[in-house]
Amino acid sequence: MRTMYIFWSALLSALLAQFLKPVISFLFISHKWDWSLAHAAGGFPSSHSAMVAALSLSVGLQEKFSSPLFAVTLTVACIVVYDAANVRYYCGQNAKVTQQLVKDLKQKDPQTFNNPIYDTKLKNVLGHRWSEVFGGICLGGLIALIFHICL
Repeated sequence: MRTMYIFWSALLSALLAQFLKPVISFLFISHKWDWSLAHAAGGFPSSHSAMVAALSLSVGLQEKFSSPLFAVTLTVACIVVYDAANVRYYCGQNAKVTQQLVKDLKQKDPQTFNNPIYDTKLKNVLGHRWSEVFGGICLGGLIALIFHICL
């Protein structure tokens, strides 16, 4: 188990983040259970950020923070975190705007917008706010530390 704890800490961090999404939504947001959040993109905490934070910290703790492997995992973590909070987040925002535009244009001119492509449902929540990413980083870091200390 010790040799694979880097992988297991990363995987557990991602799975725990996904499981926590409906729990956190129930406790702090909607007060209704929505288990579909457990496999949804977006939300608090970011499972992508949790996974790469656990991966990078676990590598740093096991292989030392001056190792080339830590540099690689930290670089990948930075890319994933940036992507989650910027690229994917703004794709979701773009989907919201696009859906509203299509809805407005369909009401104005239904004949022109009768192609089935305009009925395609887009995911509105793809990425994360920075607070959701930070929550994922904290969760992943905590899991990595627990694995390192206990194993």
